[in-house]
This record gives sequence, structure tokens and C-alpha cells, in this order.
Amino acid sequence: MNSFGQIYRLTSFGESHGAAIGGVIDGVPAGIRIDTDLIQRQLDRRRPGQSDIVTARRESDTVRILSGIFEGRTTGTPIGFVIENADQHSSDYNNIKDIYRPSHADFTYSAKYGFRDHRGGGRSSARETAARIVAGSIAAQALAENGIRIFAYISSVGNISVRAPYSAFSQDDVDKNIVRCPEPDTAEQMIELIRRVKAAGDTIGGTITGVIRNCPAGLGEPVFDKLHARLAYAMMSINAAKGFDYGLGFENAGRLGSEMADCFVPGKPVTTLTNHSGGIQGGISNGADIYFRVAFKPVATLLRDIDTVDADGNRAVLHAKGRHDPCVLPRAVPIVEAMAAMTVFDALLLNRSARF
Repeated sequence: MNSFGQIYRLTSFGESHGAAIGGVIDGVPAGIRIDTDLIQRQLDRRRPGQSDIVTARRESDTVRILSGIFEGRTTGTPIGFVIENADQHSSDYNNIKDIYRPSHADFTYSAKYGFRDHRGGGRSSARETAARIVAGSIAAQALAENGIRIFAYISSVGNISVRAPYSAFSQDDVDKNIVRCPEPDTAEQMIELIRRVKAAGDTIGGTITGVIRNCPAGLGEPVFDKLHARLAYAMMSINAAKGFDYGLGFENAGRLGSEMADCFVPGKPVTTLTNHSGGIQGGISNGADIYFRVAFKPVATLLRDIDTVDADGNRAVLHAKGRHDPCVLPRAVPIVEAMAAMTVFDALLLNRSARF
């Protein structure tokens, strides 16, 4: 329940206001070149306090690798790592010890376990996703050795959307602004909107588009572990994720089959004229770009009064304190990349057992 993956497998641990978070990565083949600076760079993209449109919590998110990597290569043994928590303001949450925050996991955790860690949400906090970044970066470096590249970007915030298709962008375009939108004028509009929402004590959601390039044909299983099903499972495990589609997704539902057919082009390797399918057919990759979207809800914590109840069911008014993201999207971009990398690397390893 705290593990992800079948062969390439991450088990994470830790809480938002505990001593540290971390994980153990198992199933890593030996001999993969690992640049720990690249891991830290990805953590820096997720960490809090990096701009005025994210939470002001200050964490260096410095990872300490404990095992499994020697002289820049994986040894084939489990990779253990920790990331210490340094900037917890646990007292900010004393006022919600006996109050349920609307749209948070407070009530459901209490219903499941009988009590909860109210300090920043405990295990339900997005702080846990830092462990996924470490495992995702290692997977991404392994995939890069096989020519597979993954990147993500913000494609909408509120009613502001990127106009160009995913094919117009690359990883180099994403981090040129603090909102991680590769379309400069659209990015400025998004930043302004997030700042207005933050000033009003409110929050806002949007979508992130993920792109997987140079993925070979044949990854994914034909029934329950379809590649798009595994990607959906991965993305929907991210905090605040509320929807997933790939290719033209829900747009398919309103079109004719004649409009959606990805016709094959003569020649080798086999390719298609269009890519409405999003690089996956029958649950298995077809060699085209895989592209998908993840919808994220507005952050549940509002810096304004909101009606709720306490643990006894009595009416209460919540006024949240602390440091919170007005929009989760800028920090969620590397998380989407990490989950995609783990999913594809796991599928690649599984596929090696499919043929003799």
C-alpha cells in the first residue's frame, strides 16, 4: 500500500512534519549510470519556496543516498535514501487538531485509522511525493540510456490554456518561467491569475500535459495492466489529481470512427499518419509519442473562513494558518514526470520477460 511498481518498485515512508521522508527502490538492474546531481535538480524543481506562486515553506530537499549506488552506477541492490524535514511549523496546525478541513483527508483518515496526524496532513501530505522524485529521476536516467525522454508542462490554469499542441514543445521550453508553461505569453497570464487568486486567499486548479518520446512499440500488457491503465493508476495516485486522459481522450467520444483512425504508413519501421491514439493501442505502446493530461483540483486549504464541523459533528468555522500553495501545478510538473518514468521503466523491464 506504500509501494509502487512491479519489478522497478518504490516503497516510500515518512510524514510531512516527521523527522524525514524517504524510500527504498528495489528491482534496479546493475550497471546503470546515475548522476546524483540530476536527482537533486529534479528535487529542486519540486521543492517548496521556489517562487511567489508556491508555498513559502523552506526546505532544501537534499537527498542522501544510503545504498545501492557505487562509483556512479547502480549495484543491483536496493537503493535506500532519506530527505530530512527542516522547516516544519507544526504549531500552525494546532487549531485544526479536532476540526475537519473540507476536501482534505482529515475525516477519511480518522474514519479509516481511528485517529490522524493533523500536522500538515501527515502521510496524506504532498510532502511524500519528494520520494517519488528520487525514484523517478533514477528511472528517467535509465530510460535515457535507451533513448526514451519524458517531460511535462502546465497546459491550463483555470480558464487559461496553451494554444499550441504538445508536439510544438520540448523539455527545454518548460523551465523558462516559474509556472512551467512552455508558451511565454500564456505563462504570463497564468502567473498573473495565480497571484490574483493567492491575494484573495483562494486557490485554483488546471491541467498538466505529459509527453513520452521514443518509447518503443510493445510496452504494456494486453488485459489488466494496459500501459495507459498503469499510467492512469500512477497519475491518479498524485495528491490533488482528479482526472486522466491520453491521446485525444474525451474528445474521442464526440467524433466519428472515420475521423479517429490512425492509418498506417507504408515502410519500416511501421508508423501512423496521425496519433489520435496517443501512442497506445490495445493497451500496448505503438512507437509513436505517448501524450496524456492530468487534471488537478484547486488546493483544498483556503486562507479564508470556511464552514466545517469538528470531530464530534458540531458546526465549526475553519480559518487555516500556515504556508500553502495557491496552485499545485508548478510543483506537480516534476512529479508527473517522475511517475511516468517509473511506469515506463517498469513496463520496459516487464517486457523483457515477454519474449524468449
